[in-house]
Amino acid sequence: MTTLSEVYRNAPMTSYQITPLDFDSLDEIQTQEPQELSIPIIDPNALDLIGQASKTWGIFQVINHGVPLALIKKLESESRRLFALPTDEKHKVLRSANAVTGYGTARISPFFDKCMWHEGFAIMGSCVEDAKALWPHDYKNFW
Repeated sequence: MTTLSEVYRNAPMTSYQITPLDFDSLDEIQTQEPQELSIPIIDPNALDLIGQASKTWGIFQVINHGVPLALIKKLESESRRLFALPTDEKHKVLRSANAVTGYGTARISPFFDKCMWHEGFAIMGSCVEDAKALWPHDYKNFW
């Protein structure tokens, strides 16, 4: 059985595949308006609903998970602070070709035919070094 790490190692990404689209340089993005604007909310015990939401939306929100609301709000706040940075600042922590963590497109992007219009920041373990690179004097809130 092949592990995900082995797949990633055997299929390194190019810098073109890692670097997200610079949304600051776009004047306008054409989008299709979804029929409904709310992400489905699913109880963790509802596997059928998770499958349906994944097929229909590609995303879902888990409730009743026990994570304190204060921690969720802090995560949202720090995420907004990260993605509000100018593109050149975010590139300080751009994920390398063989890495799984850091700033960039989803590591699974090369396995899809269409370009993914998004940016992300993958974390496994501590991200303190990335936080120090972005906010040398104010990194402790991020980790």
